[in-house]
Order: sequence, then C-alpha cells, then structure tokens
Amino acid sequence: MLSPNSNRLIDQKSPYLLQHAHNPVDWFPWSQEAFDKARKEQKLILVSIGYATCHWCHVMERESFEDRETADYLNRNFVAIKVDREERPDIDQVFMDALHALGEQGGWPLNMFATPDGRPFTGGTYFPPKPMYGRQSFRQVLESLQFYWHEEKEKIHDTAEQLTTYLRRAPAPEPLDEPLPQWDCVEKTVQAYRQVFDQEDGGFALQRPNKFPPSMGLQLLLRYHLRTGNPSDLYMVELTLERMRNGGIYDQVGGGLCRYSTDYRWLVPHFEKMLYDNALFAQVALECFQVTKNPFHKEIAEDIFHYIKRDMLAEDGGFCSAEDADSEGHEGLFYLWSPDEFKKTVQKDYSDILANYWNVTHEGNFEGKNILNVSQPSNAFSEQLGLDENEWQSIIIKARRKLLDVRAQRIRPLKDDKVLVSWNALMISSFAQAARILDHDEYGITATNALAFIEENLITEDGRLLRRYRDGDANFPAYLSDYAQLGLACLDIYAWNYEPQYILKAHHWANEINRLFLNPDGAYYETGFDAEEVLVRKADGHDGVEPSGNTSTALLFLKLASFGMGLGLLSDAERILHSFSPHLHQAGVNFSAMLSALIWARKGGIEVVVSGEESKSETKEVLQWLRQTFLPEVVVAFIPSDDPDPVSQQVPIAEGRASSDEKLLIHVCQGQLCHAPVYDLPSLKSLIMQILNN
Repeated sequence: MLSPNSNRLIDQKSPYLLQHAHNPVDWFPWSQEAFDKARKEQKLILVSIGYATCHWCHVMERESFEDRETADYLNRNFVAIKVDREERPDIDQVFMDALHALGEQGGWPLNMFATPDGRPFTGGTYFPPKPMYGRQSFRQVLESLQFYWHEEKEKIHDTAEQLTTYLRRAPAPEPLDEPLPQWDCVEKTVQAYRQVFDQEDGGFALQRPNKFPPSMGLQLLLRYHLRTGNPSDLYMVELTLERMRNGGIYDQVGGGLCRYSTDYRWLVPHFEKMLYDNALFAQVALECFQVTKNPFHKEIAEDIFHYIKRDMLAEDGGFCSAEDADSEGHEGLFYLWSPDEFKKTVQKDYSDILANYWNVTHEGNFEGKNILNVSQPSNAFSEQLGLDENEWQSIIIKARRKLLDVRAQRIRPLKDDKVLVSWNALMISSFAQAARILDHDEYGITATNALAFIEENLITEDGRLLRRYRDGDANFPAYLSDYAQLGLACLDIYAWNYEPQYILKAHHWANEINRLFLNPDGAYYETGFDAEEVLVRKADGHDGVEPSGNTSTALLFLKLASFGMGLGLLSDAERILHSFSPHLHQAGVNFSAMLSALIWARKGGIEVVVSGEESKSETKEVLQWLRQTFLPEVVVAFIPSDDPDPVSQQVPIAEGRASSDEKLLIHVCQGQLCHAPVYDLPSLKSLIMQILNN
C-alpha cells in the first residue's frame, strides 16, 4: 500500500526521494507547498537530508521512517521534507552549517528541525529508534520538540533567530588588504601533512576513526615536491597510493575506490563507491605516474577507468553518480567472500596461494567473511611459485575475471544513475588527462562523449546550465562548482586534442560564472543570482569531497589567463585567493586544492606555443614530452603548420607564432616575460627546467 505522500515523491527523479516514496511518513519534496502547510498549521518542520547510497540513511529509514507509529506521530505534529543533498547542495550546506554552529559533528542523514518559516534551531544526524550511544531515540526527540513548541515557543524562535543571524553574518569571505597569500601557507600545510602521516599504512591520521581518500592533499604534495625535490613528500604520495590500491577500500575484484575506510589500515571500507572519489584518485595516480614512471600508478588509473566504463557509464555517454554500500539489506554483502566460494572460483592449481595473496581466511575479516586485500609484495608470491612477475600477474588477472563473473550473479547494490555535472566534469577531466598522459585516444573519446551528453541534455534553450539529469529529466540551476569544473574539463580535453573549440567552451563557462555568481567584493557565490533564494547565499572555499566551486573557479581563471583569454580573469582568480587567505594560513589541509591554485598564482603559469608539422617526428617528440611530463602549471597551445589560422585566431597566446616554413618553432613565456624561441626538444627541456628552478 502506497503512503499518503506517494503522489508527491513518486514523480520525483531523485533516486533518494524515490526510495522514500513508500514510507508511511507524509514526506514533501523541498517546495513552497511544504512551507505553506507548516505556516498554515503552525507546525515545526523536519528537513531530512541524505542521498541514495548513504548507508546510515537506509538504517534510519528502516528503523524510524518505516515504523508506522513513529510516522503517524511525525505526520500529526510536523511537516516532513526530504532533500537529496546531491541535487540541492545549497540546502544541505545551509543546514549543515547550522548543525556545526550548534557544536555538533556533521554527517548524513542530516535531520534538522526548523520553525514554520524555515529557520533551523536544532537537529542532528542519525537518531536511533531506542535510546543508545548516549543519545535520545528519534521518537523522544520528536516528543521533546513538540512539548517545547507548545510550552516554550518563544525560546525556539529566539534560538532560530540567533542561529540565522550567525549564519548570515559572514556568508562570503572578503579580500584582505595584503598581498597574495604567501608561500608559507603552502609550507605550513605540507608540514601539517608530514606530522600526521601514517608511516606504516599511508594516508593521514587526523584524530578520527575513519580514513578518507586524501587525493587533493596528495596532488598538493606532488606540486610541492616538484618545487623542492624533497623525497619524503613523494614518498607520502606513493605509499598512500600503494596501501589504498592494495587495501579493502579498493575493490580488488571489480576495481574502483570505496568512500572511506573505517580503520587506519584501509581494510574495512564503507562500501559505497562515489564517482568523484574515483575521478580524483585516478588523477593523482596519473600525476604520480608522470613523476615516477612507475607502471603501478598507471595501472591504478587504468583499472579505475575499466570499472567506470563497465559499471558507471550511462547509455548516452554520461557517468552515473554512485553505487550503494548495501545489498539485500546488508552492508558490503556484494563484495564479501567465504573461503570455500573463493577457492572454488579461482584456478584450482593456485587457489591456496591466491587465498594467501588476498588474505582469505576461515575466520574472515568482516562479519565472518573476507574483504579481499593485499598485504605482501607481489614478487614474494611469484618467487614462491618460481614464476616471473608477468606470469604471476596473468594468474591474478585470470582469477579476478573468474571472481568478477561469479560476483556478477549476485544481487547488486543500488546504482544511483543520476548524472551530476560537477562530478561528471571531474571524471571527464580524468579521462582526458589519461588520454594525454598515456597516449590513449579511447579515453579521450569517452571524455568528449560525456561532455557532449552534458551539452545536449543539461543546457536550457536560453543557455542556463542545469545540475542534474535522470531518466529524461534535467533540473535544478547548476552551481558554481558545476560551471567551474566543466570549464576545467574543457581545458583538459583541449590539452589532449588541441582543438581550439574546447578553449572557447571553457571561456564561455568562465564568462557565465562572472554573469551568474560574481561577488565583486569577495569570493564567488555558490548559487546564481537567478536561483531559488534560501536562508543564506553562501560563498565557500573548503575543499571537501571535491574541489570547492571557488577553488575550481580560481584554477579555471588562472589557466584561461595563461592562454590569454579574457581581461580581468587573473585579478578575479587572485581575489578568490585573497578572500580565503586566513583559511589558507590557518587550516590549509582543508583547502588543499585551493593551495594548488595558489602555487600557480604565485609562480605564474608557463605558456608554451608549439608550431610545426604534426606528422613530423620532432614535433611529435616535443608534444609527447609536454603531454607526459608532470608540468602542472604549464599550458600548451599547438599550431599545426597545415592549418595555423583557426588556432592563431582563437587562442590569443598563439597569435603571430605560427611557423612560417613548417619547421618546428617553440615559444615559451611566463607572465609578461617571453624567452627567445627554441627549435628542438633538448632546448625546450632546458628552458622549462630553468624557469621551474627560478
């Protein structure tokens, strides 16, 4: 039997809202209808925020929202609103900030209570069905709030007013009257990473029970290592990548990174897989491969891309958002193996040694079963078998295929198949970077197809980018991060194929950012001026699970400025960095990606223009070196001798720099300083290294 709210949620496209369509709770989507009802009936509002692959959201749904008595009480006394945080990060951010302001730790589900006019005054994350962990049950919370609403309503209004005033006090950081943030904030952040580095298992012990993928921090360390040559910083990156790839946090059978590890050994993950985590993990692996040339890092990225193309690629070219942790009502069940099932599946002659390789035991390491993980060097097993490493790797590959085939017969976790622009843009960048670095055009085609999907399905007739696409429906005005990361994705595609249209696309999105999100007095707003008005119009720079919108905007503007595109973009980028200067100095580990942008701003981008005949070996050699070398603050424009005009006319730094005689010609500039042209790869290498070492 459908719940009273079935007509309200059943037509929603959000997988998360659809999960709750059958609840006996009388849910509303975020809507004027819900607030009108609350005002008319003078009821408190429950704003319950989560997402489709959230494990504890499922737990609370089963325990409380599917409980008829609890639902009846909630329906009588409250107006209940369900929000998908991935569709509406603006709403999530306001209520999460409110929770933090109350001194509580954030997470999902996020259950906040508000006055009938929508002002939050209290809340929490997961509430148990019975008192436990020193917390009241959900029913007790509801009853307590109902009592205070009737007996001490003014106190609730006072708290809501104080909290709202606090949230609105400084919604957007403003630039300080000082120069661009100094190098010392980068150095302090790197030192902070060194102090909390886990020397045994990699990653960073940040005084919490869980370990999250630190991809943006690792990318910062690679950039710092390029500047200083300090081997310990590169070691932190390499050890972390190795331990994560070999740990239970990584799907040893099907590929792909899970959301986080519940222990410091990367063994027991929270089993959900998010698109953004895998995009960022692939990017840092590719960059580490550029630095070290260690094929292990290339294989990490390639394995992730194989997983994404197999399991997360939508039919029309976009990327799905996530895979759930739960299946058949149990977390991780899809990924676990008993010793008998494992040994029956893999090659009989090697079943014991493969069980040893993946640490499969009769006791198990998670609820009596086994999360596959690798804790010994691969060559220890090849030597034991008297095989060379290639032969041993072929045995592992064959075993993975067999395990994958058997696992495919199980009931899969839910796939959240909505397409989100910023997350897709991160993965587009990853594929485009792989196409460039690994010289693999198929990856580039995947990237351009995904971009075409967004352009065809997520842009309105009047040019407004939208946030989410699912099942034929595009909705919600896109946010700053969507625009900025899409612009960066276009530049990553250009860096692979050198087609000027992609620089022009990036420049278009940059102009749209300044049209929709501009705050001339400080950091850019997260929402456009045309978006729905919520309690606070925020401007944030914190690099959480993905680079913040302001971080990506700063980097997009810096790159476009290096290409000579758009007057004022450099000063716009510097205004962002100025605005977050106190944060960069005081809490740099929370702004790691923005610090990478700061390195670009302080050093100045290096502009390289290559002109020559594309088919000639010397031209190919130069382009290959530029593509495959770790040069994170370098932009490259290529002018083919047979068709110079389109590039020279559309990419400002290429103007007047075409080779007149089809011979290789290379111009290198930094800021306002242009060096004498060079004509071969050794001269280019020498010049680039000279600039980097200054």
